[in-house]
Amino acid sequence: MQLFKLKPKLHEFNSFTEFAKDFNLGPNDLVITNEFLFTPFMKPLNLSCHYIMQEKCGLGEPSDEMMNNILKDVQNINYDRIIAVGGGTVIDISKLFVLKDITDVCDAFERKIPIIKDKQLIIIPTTCGTGSEVTNISIAELKSKHTKLGLADDALLADDAVIIPELLKGLPFRFYAASAIDALIHAVEAYLSPKATAYSQLFSKEAIRISLDIFRNIAMQGGEYRFARLRDMLIASNYAGIAFGNAGVGAVHALSYPLGGTYHVPHGEANYQFFTKVLNVYQQKKPEGDIIEINQILADSLHVSTYNVYEQLDYVLGRMLPKKPLREYGMIESDIEAFINNVEKTQQRLLANNYVAFTQEDIRGIFQELY
Repeated sequence: MQLFKLKPKLHEFNSFTEFAKDFNLGPNDLVITNEFLFTPFMKPLNLSCHYIMQEKCGLGEPSDEMMNNILKDVQNINYDRIIAVGGGTVIDISKLFVLKDITDVCDAFERKIPIIKDKQLIIIPTTCGTGSEVTNISIAELKSKHTKLGLADDALLADDAVIIPELLKGLPFRFYAASAIDALIHAVEAYLSPKATAYSQLFSKEAIRISLDIFRNIAMQGGEYRFARLRDMLIASNYAGIAFGNAGVGAVHALSYPLGGTYHVPHGEANYQFFTKVLNVYQQKKPEGDIIEINQILADSLHVSTYNVYEQLDYVLGRMLPKKPLREYGMIESDIEAFINNVEKTQQRLLANNYVAFTQEDIRGIFQELY
């Protein structure tokens, strides 16, 4: 039984300039990023890299359409390394570009082609939630199927993961909140995963402790507090990524994908809608397992009792990112059955990697409560 793995080498720099010098960026590098990051951090360096601005090929979260547009743009570019500088969208896109002979990303997500790594990959996260710099997963909306699918394969692992806290400074608070809460959810789901080990749970526990300490202070002092803890939040996100890269996630992600895929709700925000509702189901169905430990970790981190820990958790997270009824995203009541069918049809991998077995009634009950 494999207990733990961590392939990417981890690096930290004070600035993008330091990184570019240390990694000797040049003409054989393809940098996938955003204009708002390129202009202040890369353009002044006059590097001879090739650049792709993600937003010019599509807006929002990663989709097959967006990725295929970028594939067309790089067909005639020669490069050996891909440098991903951005949030989850940029990172998930970049992972597909390491693959050999890829012409349509749907073929990779549906595993119609061999998944063979052909390029080096360096990932620099500029949000603090996905932990994707250390995972082997890429997630995209396949628009023809009206849902999100994940491709999990070690060919997608970065060769190098790089933390540069200065790149987080320009992230608007709402995006910071959604991504940071996503990191917490990754850590909690990984801790409760059937694949969790003592090693992965160490990373989960520390990610929870750091992130909730930051969130409590934001709830008390306001959003500006985050700037004092940018490095800490990036590390918490990285720890959570290491944990779920080893143990996986479960029902929270499974239930959130149809919401994100249908109504284009940002990934972290969609996960947050289901987070404590799923924990409540876990508590009701299997109160004697690892849920006892996670409740105590959450309570200790929030400085509250386990008696009403989920209420307190919702309060602190709600101070950062208020929850909304699902109908406010555009969902209608008749969507509930379609969403249940979507989850059961497309998310079996996540439902199988769950703390407890989720029935159709469990899923229906959560959607109905949140509607």
